Amino acid sequence: MECMIQAVEETTSGDNSSISHVKKLLFRRMLVGVSDGRFFLGAFYCMDKQGNIILQDAVEYRSTRRSSPSAKEQRGLGLILIPFACRTSCHVDCSIDEHLALLSLQAQR
Repeated sequence: MECMIQAVEETTSGDNSSISHVKKLLFRRMLVGVSDGRFFLGAFYCMDKQGNIILQDAVEYRSTRRSSPSAKEQRGLGLILIPFACRTSCHVDCSIDEHLALLSLQAQR
């Protein structure tokens, strides 16, 4: 699903295919990494034309270790905006069938 987000960001006009791709992401769990090493996990709420992402019921994860963060290194945030300039990665939970459909879309390009 990461390539869906990239396809939307590359589109400057508001064509219908990009909008339909973003609608498929609505309310899915999304993990977004930012440049300072933190990660935010929440439900995808929206994306604006500049590529800023809003997550709902977000939790911040931070760690000084490479392994997974402990409970002390997370905090609930609620509704947050993640600026495009700060974002380093973006992953969406999806089924195996959706992954396969995405791979077929990439092969067609």
